[in-house]
Amino acid sequence: MAIIVTFDLPGAGQDLYDTVIDRVTQGQGFTRFADLPNPGLLSHAAGPVDGGFRVTEIWESEEALAHHAQTFAPVLAALGHTDLKPTIIPAHHYVTR
Repeated sequence: MAIIVTFDLPGAGQDLYDTVIDRVTQGQGFTRFADLPNPGLLSHAAGPVDGGFRVTEIWESEEALAHHAQTFAPVLAALGHTDLKPTIIPAHHYVTR
């Protein structure tokens, strides 16, 4: 079952987001899903919110997200963000272009 995941990064900005993307993609950038080392991402959006930065994604399953977390969690930890607790809800409806 697809899931919707929201990551709120209090006190963070675009620079942290860009650094994480750079490290996760080994400097290749992220303009298509194939740029990520782990499959299963269906949708990704990121932007500033009051007091921080937010990333919202749709993943094929919690298992796919957990597999990807093995890649990005150590990157965030190395940058001082060890307490990231995403909000995860089941996707009732998902539409693609």
